Amino acid sequence: MSTQELPANHAELMDGVYRWQRHIYDLTRKYYLLGRDRLIAGLDVPAGGSVLELGCGTGRNLVLTARHYPDARLYGLDISAEMLDSAQAAIVRDGIAGRAVLARADATDFDPQALFGVAHFDRVFVSYSLSMIPSWEKTVAAGLAALAPGGSLHVVDFGQQEKLPGWFRSLLQAWLRKFHVSPRESLHEVLESESAKAGASLSFERLYRGYAWLAIARR
Repeated sequence: MSTQELPANHAELMDGVYRWQRHIYDLTRKYYLLGRDRLIAGLDVPAGGSVLELGCGTGRNLVLTARHYPDARLYGLDISAEMLDSAQAAIVRDGIAGRAVLARADATDFDPQALFGVAHFDRVFVSYSLSMIPSWEKTVAAGLAALAPGGSLHVVDFGQQEKLPGWFRSLLQAWLRKFHVSPRESLHEVLESESAKAGASLSFERLYRGYAWLAIARR
């Protein structure tokens, strides 16, 4: 597992948040991180293709991706050493350590060649991480830049709950703030802008009455 120079404050914050939470993260988050499995099922990884997850957390998504695409080469990066400990244990436990590589790095500014020995990927995805990354717009740009020709960037994250009751939105966002999570109101606009710069086409869906947003940018 390789490392890259990290912004100390955010790395320390994430390690503090997840030092204990990582042990129950997957058990609790499955009830409200909606759309993750739909994203993975829609990756449509080509035979022998490469997949990079930005903000791979506990490794849950990489393990599921490995099961969906048995010949895919898998890569994951995260800023939290605590989460990467859990991710490494998960990929070993699931028997995919031989085709999954992890690195500690900042998703807003990373060098995939230095981290993984791979310059570009067929699929890049970000699952419920943009809402926790301070300069999240840079992660969108970095994800697009890491795509191979014909590749795609897949994003799922909290929406604005636009068709759900106002009281629900208020309660959810108050709860999320306790974990330093901020749903990105401008996510659609930023994805449109960055996709246009990268020459990619964008599809964008609002799931579960706006609870979650799912987007795919294709080069």
